[in-house]
Amino acid sequence: MRTLDEIGAVLNIKGSLASAYLKAGEDTLCHWAEGRGLEPTIDAREGFRLLALHHQGSRGEPSFNACRETCRELAYHYNLITLEPDHPDTEKRLEMMRLVAMHLYLFVSGKMQVNGLGEFCCASRPLRTGT
Repeated sequence: MRTLDEIGAVLNIKGSLASAYLKAGEDTLCHWAEGRGLEPTIDAREGFRLLALHHQGSRGEPSFNACRETCRELAYHYNLITLEPDHPDTEKRLEMMRLVAMHLYLFVSGKMQVNGLGEFCCASRPLRTGT
């Protein structure tokens, strides 16, 4: 599994493959599970390990549900891209997938630093600005 810094580096590269962005989301959630003393699941929910990892990570942590729709959106864009790779909007969809994966990464890595993060989903500004 990649480090959080390595995941962030992947997400800063535009034009990567959809599978790379999905894997970045999975790796991010693996860090969350390990940070809580859990062995990251290898199971899948609705065909995605990402969704199973989110389910695992939200047990006993209600504020973690804030990123459920982010995970589902990441899976949705993955499906759009892989089911219609020649669609005229594939590049836009890929960029949206990258941005959604980055959102998940920022949320989870921030929540690992500040437990209360997530009460207001994207309230991570103090982490980014040092205030």
